[in-house]
Amino acid sequence: MTISALEIFKIGIGPSSSHTMGPMRAGGTFLQELGPHLQAVTKIRIELFGSLAATGVGHGTDRAVVGGLLGFMPDTCCPDAYADAIAKVTSTRRLALGGGPEVPFDWSSDLIFEPQALPLHPNALTITAEGPTGVLHRNTYYSIGGGFIVDQAHAETTSQTAEPTPVEFGFDTAAELLRICADTGLNIAQVVARNEGTWREESDWRAGLLNIWSVMESCIQRGLRQEGVLPGGLQVPRRAPGLYRHLNSRDAVPNLITQTFSAMDWVNLFALAVNEENAGGGRVVTAPTNGAAGVIPAVLAYFMRYRRGANDDDVVDFLLAAAAVAWLLKKNASISGAEVGCQGEVGSACAMAAAGLTQVLGGSPAQVENAAEIGLEHNLGLTCDPVGGLVQVPCIERNAMAAVKAINAAQLALSGDGHHRVSLDAAIVTMRETGKDMLSKYKETSTGGLAVAFTEC
Repeated sequence: MTISALEIFKIGIGPSSSHTMGPMRAGGTFLQELGPHLQAVTKIRIELFGSLAATGVGHGTDRAVVGGLLGFMPDTCCPDAYADAIAKVTSTRRLALGGGPEVPFDWSSDLIFEPQALPLHPNALTITAEGPTGVLHRNTYYSIGGGFIVDQAHAETTSQTAEPTPVEFGFDTAAELLRICADTGLNIAQVVARNEGTWREESDWRAGLLNIWSVMESCIQRGLRQEGVLPGGLQVPRRAPGLYRHLNSRDAVPNLITQTFSAMDWVNLFALAVNEENAGGGRVVTAPTNGAAGVIPAVLAYFMRYRRGANDDDVVDFLLAAAAVAWLLKKNASISGAEVGCQGEVGSACAMAAAGLTQVLGGSPAQVENAAEIGLEHNLGLTCDPVGGLVQVPCIERNAMAAVKAINAAQLALSGDGHHRVSLDAAIVTMRETGKDMLSKYKETSTGGLAVAFTEC
């Protein structure tokens, strides 16, 4: 593992890590690259390609790029202030670069949607700044999932030239990770914890992970209280507040049936609350993406609610083990729905949550690996076909389904000794190859699957 867990889990805004957070970061990066040319800019042109064009409006991609150029960053911006600033751009047709010099900006002519994908990745955008003498700066960025971006030069050379960060226990496969655990006697969370020291002092990375959980908890709580209809035109109602009231009322007078279903009902509620917040443009944590942001908070909240004596140490260990699985998925396949379908988003989140839960329930490294494999295996082939290009149907309910599946995966793994037929590495390769074979209409373009079936009903 050569990236920090705090790069896996990012604080941002909805509705999409690849289509909102990544493009916003691209806009901010371009702003920085302008440097001394900033004052000379007279025109900005934005081109969205492939999946960013196909579902860009529904995912807020156009607004996100403009927001980045205005100086907003997903981890720090206030959603309300961001919305007000975008509204000002559309009404005045003026874009204040970094909050400073203003340039004309016509949403209909300066922001172009190009459905044709660029060769290196389906999520691509190009930003051009012009001045009195012509082009001052131009760059192309690829949003590769989970809020990560690379620019054109990096995308062309990274596979040949990128040097891994030297960590104490480097691993690129689950088999290597299990060998490290066997050789050292460390569990998976402990291995990742030792590696975190590469980037930060223990007190700092530990505080960072606890802050990630705090943001997840806050997102759940906001989602439980936000009434109304989600934006975008589908008229999808927020269900979490009503379900919250119902569960509190029902559980006050328990019976055998409600006791049997109570935990699962609360897991569903937590996942719905987070993903309704995400769909509404609220603050969430990529885990590993926004579209799958509800799975890990729901499973971790389930553990903290029902496990007697659960504490901050459990939160840290859960997230560390989940981050190990996320690294393996990102390194050897993809966490981008536009690249491999929803198996790379919700499927990855399910595997991560299953691993984290198994870790804090006392599972061995082999059982943690088994749980992750079960969670991923039973999401293989999952398509990304959001209705209307919005992260609402089927995305919100899909998170609830995956959260429950992750808990069951942990139970199955803990009932065995860690030995199983299909390895996590094999499941990850299968996800990658399945994604390659999947038609583009099932990979976040809203041109197939449920996105089309809905309009025919």
